[in-house]
Amino acid sequence: MGFLKNIFWIKRFIIFICFAIVSLILWNTYSFFKKFKTDERVKMELFAMSIERFGNTADLDADMSLELKASDNMNIPCILTSSNGTIREHHNLDPKRSSDILYLTDQLRTMKNQNKPIEINYLGRREYIYYRNSDLLTKLTYYPITLILILGLFLAVIYLFFNSSKIAEQNKLWTGMAKETAHQIGTPLSSLLGWVTILREENIDQDYVDEIENDVQRLSTIANRFSKIGSLPKLETENIVSITKKTFDYLESRSPKQTSFTFNTTDENIQTNLNNELYGWVIENLIKNAIDAMEGKGSIDLTIKNTEDHIKILISDTGKGIPKSKFHVVFKPGFTSKKRGWGLGLSLSKRIIEDYHKGKIFVQKSELGKGTTFEIQLNKVATNS
Repeated sequence: MGFLKNIFWIKRFIIFICFAIVSLILWNTYSFFKKFKTDERVKMELFAMSIERFGNTADLDADMSLELKASDNMNIPCILTSSNGTIREHHNLDPKRSSDILYLTDQLRTMKNQNKPIEINYLGRREYIYYRNSDLLTKLTYYPITLILILGLFLAVIYLFFNSSKIAEQNKLWTGMAKETAHQIGTPLSSLLGWVTILREENIDQDYVDEIENDVQRLSTIANRFSKIGSLPKLETENIVSITKKTFDYLESRSPKQTSFTFNTTDENIQTNLNNELYGWVIENLIKNAIDAMEGKGSIDLTIKNTEDHIKILISDTGKGIPKSKFHVVFKPGFTSKKRGWGLGLSLSKRIIEDYHKGKIFVQKSELGKGTTFEIQLNKVATNS
């Protein structure tokens, strides 16, 4: 908890610092922008004054006066128009396109939107100088946007880093709890196995003792499952049909009588690499979810298919079904449609099949009010013919 609390405050502090830095940079950028814009206005006003002075005091035409002072304003695009809006001169525009009247008209429209025109009295005529922001000023306008995008990327990286740290810490906590649970279950299990041995020596119906022993072995399997959480399980080549049938039969014998079970297989011996206990956990989760979806009344069909590419395990029920929009969501931790439970069964099943066994698990089909079919795909083991 202390680690998570420190991460919370560190993350808050970093976000505050980033916000302060960006605010300062944006404020400085705005100040620079206003200063440059004012400087460009001053330049254009001086430019206009030079045109009036040369045009009214010397026998020079507008072309010569503009060329005389253009060198001081090479970075500011401008257009000189008559009082009726006719374009008379232009400077610092694209030389390849400046002969196109449509281009000049478009530039003039942009200039009118960006800055107020400067009126001049040239050779007794009223004319106007329009101008737009220089390339430098335009780039400065987009600088804050670029900065915000970079900051957003930086914050995203920070978020992912701290989020992954938080998840890693939580995983360590859950792994520790699971292993401790397995350890705590181990002690009473040993005692129960001893009591089963004593019961066998007494004059008690052996069928009852066998069932008790099955349940004790089941508890031992559950403890072993928890002990394997957080570590890479060992896979061994097994007959998936017999392993699946064992879990299937155990659950059938302990399920409501109103639930009918059907087991089908295309072959009796299909070899694949499995961890028995974890794979059995997946089958158990899917069948228990199916029973809950049917509220204990309906039919469950488990089919194993030995196809050319994969081994397919299909588990179908006649329950309430899953909306198509929830097909992927059901495998996320915490998702559950039941009043009780933490919504971890399908999430664990997905991790066991896809991460540990390198297979696939997904909702093959589902129809509301009619039922659902889950499909598991596992890799086959090559056999010598």
